[in-house]
Amino acid sequence: MLTQNLLSQERKMILASKKKLRWFVAMSTLPLLGVVTAFGLVPQSDLDLTSTKVAIEEIALPKIADPETTAASYWRNERVQRGDTVDELLRRLSIEDAAASDYLRKSAEAVSFRKLPVGTEMQAETTATGGLIALRYLGDNSAQILIDKLDGVFHTKTLPSQLENRLFVRTGEIKTNLYAATDDAGMPEAAANQLNELFSGDIDFHHDLRKGDKFTVVYEMTYSNGALLHTGRIQAAEFINQGHTYRAVYFQKDAQHGDYYTPEGKSVHKAFLRSPIEFSRVSSSFSLSRFHPILNKWRSHKGTDFAAPMGAKVKVTADGIVSVVGKQGGYGNVIMVNHQGRYTTVYGHLSRFALSLHKGQHVAQGEVIGYVGMTGLATGPHLHYEFRVNGQQRDPLRVALPDAKPIDSSYLTAFQPVADDFVARLNLLRNTNLAKLD
Repeated sequence: MLTQNLLSQERKMILASKKKLRWFVAMSTLPLLGVVTAFGLVPQSDLDLTSTKVAIEEIALPKIADPETTAASYWRNERVQRGDTVDELLRRLSIEDAAASDYLRKSAEAVSFRKLPVGTEMQAETTATGGLIALRYLGDNSAQILIDKLDGVFHTKTLPSQLENRLFVRTGEIKTNLYAATDDAGMPEAAANQLNELFSGDIDFHHDLRKGDKFTVVYEMTYSNGALLHTGRIQAAEFINQGHTYRAVYFQKDAQHGDYYTPEGKSVHKAFLRSPIEFSRVSSSFSLSRFHPILNKWRSHKGTDFAAPMGAKVKVTADGIVSVVGKQGGYGNVIMVNHQGRYTTVYGHLSRFALSLHKGQHVAQGEVIGYVGMTGLATGPHLHYEFRVNGQQRDPLRVALPDAKPIDSSYLTAFQPVADDFVARLNLLRNTNLAKLD
């Protein structure tokens, strides 16, 4: 009985607890229900909400035109070769165009194309199938000739030349001779000739060069419409010969006059060139006792013989007045030129004289006055050259040559910045080159 009473009492307590829990949950949820009810009771118009409708419509997109396909084109370069025909040039340019071939072979407008000299460079623009779009090359006076197609018809136009000067720099080291070194340095022949002439008053390039001598040259190259036209002038140069440094800077005084000077303003040119001939070697030096190959006896040789090919150009070594033109004994065909009243130069064994050269004519340093031969007492083609001071022969390769006039004082203010700029460039180039050698 006692156990039953205890179980009955325990059940009553559990039921009472459950009632209390239900009451507590009900009371705690009333605020939440009120909030939900509040939202439910607010009119939709008060919230300014409009009813949402889903509309599905078919929209026509604008038509896009098919993109035009651009035909690929190709540029090709070629040079005119000896014996080339129009068809052969077109073949090398990969042009397979009958209309273009017919135009280039027959049209009067394209006559310049048919007369292009050997070596002329041209550029052709073609389609992928070999059709000619445009052809261009340099014509007379460096003008650009353009042949192109307009409305299916070929036309030839002449465009004015667009000249451009570009500065190039080359450095080199003497191993055998000057021209081998300039070739190794990639200098064009015209620039190498200028370098030779520029320092020939101070350096005898036949005898004075030593292995290890160095040079640095800044020179111009002229282009027309992007194509190389010719080698321009050396703007600055340095030559280190046997440890002695020679420098030259070009200064343009005005539109017609310019010359080379040292950075201090002295003329680089001597009043006389050391040699009257290019690309030659000394076959017989100045001597007071030489065995003559024709007379078979010992006698003085008061000049210098330069061996050179028949017909090589002979240049007068200084400004002067021609005193003798003609034949004279063992000299054969000879020219004598007076300079500054006390100097005379003699050019013997010539094959012929420059056209219209005559006695009393004024000649300028470097001007061609004759051509190498073997007239008179000569066993082979060469130039006999004499240098006389007050009538006495002196060794032309050893005599101290008079200087040319320095730059006029009125130009010094304009000259100095030009000289300083090029000297700075030469110093930089030399130091860079030495660093590379180290």
